[in-house]
Amino acid sequence: MASHPLAREQRSQFLNDTFQRRLAHWNRERLEPQFPTADWQAQIAADATMLRLEGGFVEELRQDIIAEAAQAPTDPDGFIEWFEALKENGPGQGDPLFPWLAEEASRDEVRWFAEQEAAGEAGFDDLVAMTQVKLPTRPKLELARNYWDEMGRGQEKGMHGPMLASLVDTLELEPTIENTVWESLALANAMTAMATTRRYAWHSVGALGAIELTAPGRSACTAAALKRIGLSGKERRYFTLHAVLDVKHSEDWSREAIRPAVEEDPRRATAMAEGALIRLKCGERCFERYRAHFGLA
Repeated sequence: MASHPLAREQRSQFLNDTFQRRLAHWNRERLEPQFPTADWQAQIAADATMLRLEGGFVEELRQDIIAEAAQAPTDPDGFIEWFEALKENGPGQGDPLFPWLAEEASRDEVRWFAEQEAAGEAGFDDLVAMTQVKLPTRPKLELARNYWDEMGRGQEKGMHGPMLASLVDTLELEPTIENTVWESLALANAMTAMATTRRYAWHSVGALGAIELTAPGRSACTAAALKRIGLSGKERRYFTLHAVLDVKHSEDWSREAIRPAVEEDPRRATAMAEGALIRLKCGERCFERYRAHFGLA
């Protein structure tokens, strides 16, 4: 008999506050631009320990979804159909949290949600940039086009990262690792692990594609919540933009990144299915935790 998900999480070495905060701090430090230091060899040894732990974390996430991912077709047409159906039937889709945010949540509740989401944001532009290294030509070009959109097509005012930072300032949020629930940190940590580790490169393509596929509806609800509590169109632009732009991004991702990858090597379909399900399952854990925080059924 399968164990209850909550029971598995209570026994897990990785699905808890202590480990996810440790991993989040390590990710923040190791990805920052730095300078040479005298103790670089000791740092490599410390990084090796964290890389092993990070690998164990991702492998635990894989075990939770590996049987479901194995059911995904490995031919291009079949896989695209399976993948795009995740928008309706994937983990966490249709969660009642988002209509509630749009229609009922108080200003403080919307602020708490936004703070959790901002703290758990791994930086889509950086994830895409790290994932695209040495990919085949067509997927690489699609990720490049996506990255260019994330970077405001070369205009600072159009960059997505600063848009989110501006919203954080407007709402007077303090998105720190210490104030963030482990489920949100685990989402960012999982995405970072897949993007930075080449054995999970195709997992990252699937996970990033799942974000593009499923984000528009959630972004629209979040934008509606921000409008309801009085934010201007400019102030809520980060979410209104993703509610629209990600629809096209998803279509392009399926056609130009996923399809040619599977045509070239069907094994990539399984890896992308695993990555997509890992991302969606991590999101589902976040939504459940958020609803528990708000006292929602």
